[in-house]
Amino acid sequence: MIKEEAAENREFVTEHLKSDLIVVGGGVAGTCCAITAARAGTKVILIQDRPVLGGNASSEVRLWLLGATAHMHNNNRWAREGGVLDEILVENIYRNKEGNAIIFDTVLLEKVVNEPNITLLLNTAVIEVTKSGPDTIEGVRAFCSQNSTMYEAKAPLFCDASGDGVVGFLSGAAFRMGAEASSEFGEKFAPSHEYGELLGHSIYFYSKDIGKPVKFVPPSYALDDITKIPRYRSFNSKESGCRLWWIEYGGRLDTVHDTEKIKWELWKVVYGVWNYIKNSGEFPDAETLTLEWVGHIPGKRESRRFEGPYMLTQQDVVEQHTFYDGVSFGGWSIDLHPADGIFSEKPGCNQWHSRGTFQIPYRCMYSRNITNLFLAGRIISASHVAFGSTRVIGTCSNSAQAVGMAAAMCTRQNLLPADISQPERMAELQRELIQNGQFIPGVKLEDAQDLVQRAAIETSSQFYLAELKPDGPVKPLTAIGQLLPLSAGPAPRFSFWLDAAEDTEVTIELRTSNRPDNYTPDVLLATKTLPVARSEGQQVTVDFGVKIDQGRYVLVSFVPNDKLKIHCSEQRLTGVVSLEKRKTEYGRNFSQEPDQDIGVETFDFWCPQRRPGGHNLALVIEPPLAVFKPENLTNGFARPTSQPNAWLAALDDDHPTLTLRWNEPQTISRVELSFDTDFDHAMESALLGHPENVMPFCVKHYSIQDGSGQTLYENPENHQTRNSVVLERPVTTDRLTINLCEVNGPTPPALFEVRCYS
Repeated sequence: MIKEEAAENREFVTEHLKSDLIVVGGGVAGTCCAITAARAGTKVILIQDRPVLGGNASSEVRLWLLGATAHMHNNNRWAREGGVLDEILVENIYRNKEGNAIIFDTVLLEKVVNEPNITLLLNTAVIEVTKSGPDTIEGVRAFCSQNSTMYEAKAPLFCDASGDGVVGFLSGAAFRMGAEASSEFGEKFAPSHEYGELLGHSIYFYSKDIGKPVKFVPPSYALDDITKIPRYRSFNSKESGCRLWWIEYGGRLDTVHDTEKIKWELWKVVYGVWNYIKNSGEFPDAETLTLEWVGHIPGKRESRRFEGPYMLTQQDVVEQHTFYDGVSFGGWSIDLHPADGIFSEKPGCNQWHSRGTFQIPYRCMYSRNITNLFLAGRIISASHVAFGSTRVIGTCSNSAQAVGMAAAMCTRQNLLPADISQPERMAELQRELIQNGQFIPGVKLEDAQDLVQRAAIETSSQFYLAELKPDGPVKPLTAIGQLLPLSAGPAPRFSFWLDAAEDTEVTIELRTSNRPDNYTPDVLLATKTLPVARSEGQQVTVDFGVKIDQGRYVLVSFVPNDKLKIHCSEQRLTGVVSLEKRKTEYGRNFSQEPDQDIGVETFDFWCPQRRPGGHNLALVIEPPLAVFKPENLTNGFARPTSQPNAWLAALDDDHPTLTLRWNEPQTISRVELSFDTDFDHAMESALLGHPENVMPFCVKHYSIQDGSGQTLYENPENHQTRNSVVLERPVTTDRLTINLCEVNGPTPPALFEVRCYS
């Protein structure tokens, strides 16, 4: 029993904590930052003001997690983010291919609580920042309403991943809110005052069919006139969740301090929309639907953006600028929304893409005036226009991983964030990021400690792409093409199988991109028009007679012809995909064609279909493509870029093996392997379902043996991209053999990378 006498006042229980790094904000970005730093040996306190992790991707908001893949609706191939975020997404698909946001909560929480270097504080809001000097944060005070405890946490380094930038704001870090004028950075897409300077918040709802009539009586605060929403006829009884992203409001208000006001307006809209669906008589199929869930907090898009030594701009995104300190990448469109949101008569968004992914420099990720403050998530140093692309969760988290690794370097070497931006230290940061799965466009891994760089590599076989058999569906000949990796030199001959309803012609084009690491097929290399006689299953061969300047992807594409059908193949391959010039499920045009000079480019969209669709075209290639060679394993890239960058074993190889040989024995304690989990698949975390829970290209079962044939490690149930194998005890051997025993799908075994360390 506790019994206290009356007192004049009391204080909350206070707990004092210390660590190397304090991360404030437990969205996916803050979570990835904390895990990355913790795994690199840094003691981390992760402070989250909500009961779950994930922010906008959590079950509280239920937005799908996306980044550069953009639903596979742009020209960014193999662009899913790597590192910890990739590990989380692959694990979520494995457990949760149906897209249940509650299960995604558990995946994030498990990843954090399994890290011994992380102290997690949920339901804990930072309310004060203490400083040891004008430009240095000393600590934060935070309060947990669930246990009535005040926390005073101190560290030499801080990362603000809070979305609104609470630590940056309280510490006096320079920030911006709203849109820059076009004149400041020369950004032609800078919005007018009429369009608005801020993006609003959104609240989503889910419905459920219970199989019997359900009535709905709207609350008194529900919007009573649905026609106040100019696009109200776009609502229907089938769509819910974040497919209704355009239920947006607040862009004319203070998106920090007016959040509660914005939330109430969004609740009015949501319940008014549901009243319209249930009670207008326009949707008879809604009779048995009930309102299963409505968000309690809004998903925020934009508020403060903090200033770093460099500010990313529209030109950096569109022109794909490279930076000496590039540490992450983006690829979502420049996606700006009208400030009036759902009450605007303008389109709900303006999405303008670059031709490919773009680098994000490290100098955008720390404050220019608070010396020990990192920036992560949507608050990084970017103009309002560039923010339109960097703000999405996958891109935010990708950059946050760079922050986590930079913080670990600072901790080990007693440095401040700005110190890392020196070129020699930047090379170290880039190396450590890539070693841990981060992909940085144009930056290869240079790793002098990797023992494989000094080994001879032998393989049991090598796959040569000579044929994709015509054992798949037969499709009408629309604007379709096959994306293929070619080496420098004469382009090979291609043969396809066509059905012709009558005598006609087929026009075939050979296309590539303006850069070898892009996939937008806007450079026409050659066109051939060939006669096709009325027949089924005939082979048509095309020889374009051109030379390829360097190793790059090309698109062999067809001009539509309604008299023709083309044969496809069931065979799937790492680094090989078919594309279609088509409208997406959201009705976007085939092409990006701005009607005025807004600083973006005109080009066509060629996109893949998701499995089980998206079959490769059946074809014969003469001479065969010899691009899946074992030398790819040490070239510094662990995903397709301008080439597949993978070793593939032959289809008829029953025991695919890779052997590393050294001239003298090496002591090995750790082996790093990178498998193919299809970086082209977007892996949305919520709402959308996925056809598989494991990627068909991924090696399922493998083993590692030393020179005497002793099995050092075996994994019979792999589904992850990166496998970091720490041996029970170091082994000294002159030979290491990796056996790729089984693949998750009917594809040849593929391996992007193998590294060994003493």
